[in-house]
Amino acid sequence: MRLIFVYNADSGMVNNVMDIAHKIIKPETYACSLCQLTHGNFKEKKAWAAFKQQTQVPLEFYHKDEFKNIFKSKFLPNYSFPIILLAVGEQLEVFMTTTMLNNCKTLEQLIAQIQERLKALV
Repeated sequence: MRLIFVYNADSGMVNNVMDIAHKIIKPETYACSLCQLTHGNFKEKKAWAAFKQQTQVPLEFYHKDEFKNIFKSKFLPNYSFPIILLAVGEQLEVFMTTTMLNNCKTLEQLIAQIQERLKALV
């Protein structure tokens, strides 16, 4: 079992610079709530880094273009992003939807929801 986090952003230096600029200039219209919660303008938040180290479940992180490339299949659902998926073997299921992530207002709230949902799986 592992969690797969998919950001609503594409990979690459140009996209990264554009994302940083967007978050600084017009943060209210930035399309990735997961990124807004877990990262500042230039780097990952310390509380998020600590959570990642403490959790017992393996975590994987992808930009949406990377995810679509690695997991491409005609059977893959048309996910909205950002999203957190639960992978059990080769099966993927939604762990937290885009709406759920968008409704998280703080990093602490996101971490609490992830921990709560993980406890429910055990």
